[in-house]
Amino acid sequence: MTADWYVLIEEDTRTTQRVDGTDLKLHRWMLTGTHRIGQDQAEATAAAEDAALHFLPGTLARHTRPGDEPARHALITQDGSWVVLVKQRHRECHIRVTTAQLVHSREEKEAPPKSLKEKFRSAMEGPVPAVKPWTWTPKSRADQT
Repeated sequence: MTADWYVLIEEDTRTTQRVDGTDLKLHRWMLTGTHRIGQDQAEATAAAEDAALHFLPGTLARHTRPGDEPARHALITQDGSWVVLVKQRHRECHIRVTTAQLVHSREEKEAPPKSLKEKFRSAMEGPVPAVKPWTWTPKSRADQT
């Protein structure tokens, strides 16, 4: 198991869509930055604070000029994550900066391509059953069965 610490930056990304003559501003939180810091949790905490105080979201970065400094209100939560409101020239957005420890990693693995015989067989038999969604069974309930 790896013990690397990361700083994660999430942004309130915004797009404008025009529907039936009306502009709709669509907001969505997206993970926009994953920065590997190393094995020192204190360094990751310091890096998260620096990101909260200096990171410029893409929504505002597209409209900045040299020398601009946006207004910034940075709040730290009880769990140590940062929520930051950044404003500049009638634009505003929010970012969330957190530290996280990588506890599991697995590379993608693809199944081998189907042979021509398997393709014909699946065409005759119909679609493959859907994958069952993940569910959680508490251990106390599993012990009772």
